[in-house]
Amino acid sequence: MAETLYQPPETFPTHYWHALDDGRVQCDLCPRYCKMHEGQRGLCFVRGNVGGKVVSLSYGRSSGFCVDPVEKKPLNHFLPGTPIFSFGTAGCNLACKFCQNWDISKSREMDSLMDRASPEAIAQAAHDLGCRSVAYTYNDPVIFHEYAIDVAQACRALGIKSVAVTAGYVCPEPRREFYRYMDAANVDLKAFTEDFYHTVCGGHLQAVLDTLVYIKRETSVWLELTTLLIPGENDSDAELDNMTRWVVEHLGPDVPMHFTAFHPDWKMQDKPSTPLSSLSRARRIAMNNGVRYAYVGNVHDKQEESTYCHHCGQMLIGRDWYVLSEWNLTSQGTCNRCGTPCAGVFDRLPGDWGARRLPVDMRRYAVHGGAE
Repeated sequence: MAETLYQPPETFPTHYWHALDDGRVQCDLCPRYCKMHEGQRGLCFVRGNVGGKVVSLSYGRSSGFCVDPVEKKPLNHFLPGTPIFSFGTAGCNLACKFCQNWDISKSREMDSLMDRASPEAIAQAAHDLGCRSVAYTYNDPVIFHEYAIDVAQACRALGIKSVAVTAGYVCPEPRREFYRYMDAANVDLKAFTEDFYHTVCGGHLQAVLDTLVYIKRETSVWLELTTLLIPGENDSDAELDNMTRWVVEHLGPDVPMHFTAFHPDWKMQDKPSTPLSSLSRARRIAMNNGVRYAYVGNVHDKQEESTYCHHCGQMLIGRDWYVLSEWNLTSQGTCNRCGTPCAGVFDRLPGDWGARRLPVDMRRYAVHGGAE
């Protein structure tokens, strides 16, 4: 039996902040630069001023733990078919009116963080459950920076990879530290206009573009992009043309793009759900502009969820929702018809996790990560 279940600290020290002349402190983790009096919290809700310092209030606490298919993140070119151990905390450093995970990301109640686990326990659980990687997801890992890095280090010691599912809204110095420990990232490129980012998300586009360029040019992190298409907001031909041209020019043709369907939620319930035709149109624009791997998501369309050789057109990886149906890659990750490489991180053979979702009770794991 485990001796004592993990008890997370009430507060955890952070590094990216400085004191202001008026007695407040400024958080320097993300471009919001929240300025806080004693006892106040930033917009993310999980970083606050305690004792004249910016501390993390969610370290070691989670809104839940689950094993998912890696394709759900979504990542289509990173260890396809394998299980990924997923967890998040609460809060967010953006204020998207359309948030599809608002009950977690907009939470202002620490009661939503009832699950808890040490970094070592998470790594051990992922290992025991046969997961190839751990995903920092459900809300943005930017705001649980310290916890995510400690988990990633514990995972690396056991040969488990780390995946950031993020909006990419982070300052340069913490960004450099964070991505030293990540192996893959899916970044949510929410739109391609400053007006959308400012009025709908409460942020700025350029900071996200800077993160994308940094990941692609300065790290070895595998990168994929997701854009949730909202009818009448960010789905015009002109915006999609500008976005996909920018991706090819600045990130290259091999970065996969996922165009996913919106459903009415949070503060944007007056908008209709995204039709498949809009997702297909976005995919077509992307591929016409040179994006080699473009996908639709949150809908069922095997043809447009699957991966094709950009040289001969053969289906390389067939997908039926989260189930792999075809696999036509060689052990070297090339098309078995024409030999053209497929960009990505692949095992010799695909995983067979399928569409399963497995909730994990971390109370089974002790303070040092061993199972009871």
